[in-house]
Amino acid sequence: MKSGMNIITQMQARKRLLIVAYHFPPVRVSSGIQRTLKFCTYLREYGWDPLVLTISPNAYEITSPDQLKEIPEDVVVERAFGLDTSRHLAISGKYFQRMAQPDRWISWWPAAVWTGMRMIKTHKPAAIMSTFPIATAHRIGLSLQKRSGLPWIADFRDSMTEPGYPRDPVTWKIQRKLEAQVVKHCARAVFTTEPTRQMYAERYPEYDDARWSVIENGFDEENFLDAEANLDSLPLGDAGQITLVHSGVLYPQERDPRPFFAALAKLKDDGKVSALNLRIILRATGSDGLYQPMIAELGIGDIVCLEPVVAYRDALREMLRADGLLLFQGSVCNHQIPAKIYEYYRAGKPILALVDPSGISASMLREVGVPDIADIASVENIAGTLLSLMATLKEGRRTGVSKDAAAKNSRKSRSAELANLLNTVTA
Repeated sequence: MKSGMNIITQMQARKRLLIVAYHFPPVRVSSGIQRTLKFCTYLREYGWDPLVLTISPNAYEITSPDQLKEIPEDVVVERAFGLDTSRHLAISGKYFQRMAQPDRWISWWPAAVWTGMRMIKTHKPAAIMSTFPIATAHRIGLSLQKRSGLPWIADFRDSMTEPGYPRDPVTWKIQRKLEAQVVKHCARAVFTTEPTRQMYAERYPEYDDARWSVIENGFDEENFLDAEANLDSLPLGDAGQITLVHSGVLYPQERDPRPFFAALAKLKDDGKVSALNLRIILRATGSDGLYQPMIAELGIGDIVCLEPVVAYRDALREMLRADGLLLFQGSVCNHQIPAKIYEYYRAGKPILALVDPSGISASMLREVGVPDIADIASVENIAGTLLSLMATLKEGRRTGVSKDAAAKNSRKSRSAELANLLNTVTA
């Protein structure tokens, strides 16, 4: 009888969480999708059953079914109608700016609020969580909170606004206004780094410290075990060739690769690198059309390969087979940490980090013993650091982040942190 009562008590103690997320399978992006997907996987182990409110797949520019199977079968997923203004509502490639504020997916808002309220009435969640960087997700979360009165977690991840970001002044004004409303009405604002949390605490001093929390990103061990189980043992490059990989979006401003391209051109002109000893793979940059002419003009097209999006497991396998991994993060993002940094930790490969030396990314990399850190804006510094890494790789003297350091950053442990936060705000 006692065992039966324990089961009943556990069933009664379970709570539901409505998650509003733009990035969810079948969208094909890099590591950004993993945060929500893995929360859905692991929160259930800590007494919380997720419900997902996302956008209709037609809103995604690129889709793939490869991660649909990772959605737990018992997780309720509702897909509300929404369009991408730039693709679906433009005439000859042009559209009114107001049709893309706070972002290009604002058309998702009406149907998502209607669908979300229906989910709340049907499934009776104990809390709501919306997740940035798509600002419309927070607008939906705000509307649902006001209508339902439920405690709301605003998962900002990174900052919504900073001085000069977003660059368009109209977008900045609209997003800053939305940001202030989100902070006012949420039970907790969550960020992925401590510097961002501190920045918001200083920006909104009228709220006490209980309003702000940090839950970092991480890696999923199951995904890596699966990738390793089907790993091709052959090297990525030809004999004598060192292959470095960057996997994911290379934003033109935030992760500007032009100094890196210039460093490669300089080293090639000096006879220190060539296609015989170096291969650079930039996987799924999101801006191939911008970077291809730069690469051609500098004459480094035989070294730098712009490769298309692949399935997530294939991207992990490519990281695991590479000689080293490239990381880009400019000074405009000094409060932020690229989500892929944790996957790079787990891959255990040497990292060439092109970052601002005073940013949080550089600090994190130093803490885990990464030696090859170059100023992303300095051609000379990048060239010297790259040559140093290549020399130590040839001699077999460079290793990646230790397994012990990487293990502290699993997605499962981050889900436990979120469950604890949810228990607090719903107590």
